[in-house]
Amino acid sequence: MMTFDHYSIELLQANESEAFFNLMDGNRPRLEDFFAGTVSKTLTLKATEEYCVEIEQRIKDVSYLPYMITDLNTNAFVGLVDVKNIDMNVPKAELGSFIDGNYEGKGIVTQATKLVIDHIVEHYKFVKLLCRAGSRNKGSIAVILKNGFELEGTIRKDYRTTKGEIVDLNYYGRVFD
Repeated sequence: MMTFDHYSIELLQANESEAFFNLMDGNRPRLEDFFAGTVSKTLTLKATEEYCVEIEQRIKDVSYLPYMITDLNTNAFVGLVDVKNIDMNVPKAELGSFIDGNYEGKGIVTQATKLVIDHIVEHYKFVKLLCRAGSRNKGSIAVILKNGFELEGTIRKDYRTTKGEIVDLNYYGRVFD
């Protein structure tokens, strides 16, 4: 377990599906465009339970690593830093993150992302990490830049949002020796 201030960061467990559902359900409108896959798999508690079982296997396979941010004062999930699109052949991965709307702007995701990066680079020996963000997503871009990522380029017409809009995405990278 990683901790800072009154928050902990740990991989999602299958028996935490209700807490995961509550976090997703409370933030669905904010997340549906850029966390479309996760949003679509957590529409009901039952669907979230099934998804968490699937995630448990993906953690074992090192194909997806969702690190949950927990407020230790309330024991509620308040955010997520996930490691996805893992390619152990390089080894490289993509990071994504979000925070509950009530916790925005407090630096929590920035700090959690730093701890997750330190952990996964040491544990999995990643040499490259990537983040993608919509050019209008100022909050995500700030987290990315504060964690030492550099803009590698903008890929035009790269992502379809839930509403069907096709948008450009900025790609940010960070390499490790």
